[in-house]
Amino acid sequence: MDPTTHQKQPEEQERHYLGGLQGLRSASKELQNFTLFLTKDPQASITAVLNQGDEIKELLETDPSLFKLSHLLCNLQTALGELGATRGYGLPSIIRRQAIYYKISQLARQIEREAQGYLDKDSIFRLLRTLDRSEDEGAKVKVLTELEVRLWQGFDRDYQDLILKAKVFQLLESILCDNACSRTIREHAAQVIVALIRFNRNVFVGLVLMGPTLEALISMGSCRSIQVLTSLVALVRSPLIDEIESLGEVPRIMALLRSQDPATRVAAIDCLCEIAYHGRKEVIEAMLEQGLIETLLELQRQDQIHRDGEHDEDRRRQRGEEEEEEEEGKRGGFDGCVAKFAVQVEVGEGLTNQERREFKMEILRRVKRACVSEAEDASVSAEVLWGSSA
Repeated sequence: MDPTTHQKQPEEQERHYLGGLQGLRSASKELQNFTLFLTKDPQASITAVLNQGDEIKELLETDPSLFKLSHLLCNLQTALGELGATRGYGLPSIIRRQAIYYKISQLARQIEREAQGYLDKDSIFRLLRTLDRSEDEGAKVKVLTELEVRLWQGFDRDYQDLILKAKVFQLLESILCDNACSRTIREHAAQVIVALIRFNRNVFVGLVLMGPTLEALISMGSCRSIQVLTSLVALVRSPLIDEIESLGEVPRIMALLRSQDPATRVAAIDCLCEIAYHGRKEVIEAMLEQGLIETLLELQRQDQIHRDGEHDEDRRRQRGEEEEEEEEGKRGGFDGCVAKFAVQVEVGEGLTNQERREFKMEILRRVKRACVSEAEDASVSAEVLWGSSA
């Protein structure tokens, strides 16, 4: 679509045309539901498609990129006329109607595709224009959310070509790495990168591994950025974990366990557990050598002390129900985290059975050494030993 077309159209008229195209796409999709036309009369659905075409007649006549769509609608109108001429119940009429029904179904599929293609081009154009020129954070969030929703609809080769030609990934990556951008926009850009990986990991994983995406996510150090990193680990697995380790980023993830934000601490332990599930021997060895078990045990102990304090009846009477719920949300989220990590190692995909057993024994040794009492050692060790069967 020629960007100058947008410049010539008033905003209200543009919204009208886009709404008409969305209606045309929906009506065409509905028409395809009439695949067994012997029992369903498609004329009402055909008329609905043609009426939607009339709503955007001016656009169809003035935009060269819609010539094919206009031609398809003319063919559909012709097919409707042919259908009206075959009302007999003889075998030749029935066969002729079925041939026309098949033609209508194919036309509906092509009309839907053409309308979707135009809408996709428009959405990419608006994305680039908004992210490049607009100062409105809400508008930027809106176009990023629209892109994410579109990607979740599933793979589409034409849409992928649009994304690649427009260098959308590179734009998202530049936003993610730009400290001048607000954290909200950077986090939304990160979420869209995950959607791109789900859309086609064969194309976009390489771009993530070769670029600064991982470092930017960890440097941001927010709950949502680490959740995005966790999603990427789950999608890409060993290649991405190896890249994280080679960049020396595992200690920086572990440092987030000390974050002042409870949600970030929870996101960090979830990320480390996901790494443990998919990681190779060298990555898990590095985490243990850097004192992960000892750190988790200390945080789990502090969490237990905090929760014990929460059970004090006098303090509960002094707070209203809403304040109590708020305090619940501030908990560290480390209850049983040592066992949780151990289970991820034990059932994970990146280790041999021998390596799993060795790591379990190493975790137990570290627990015993770091516990402050025999009771704590017995409790945590039991969780580690039996956690995977709980």
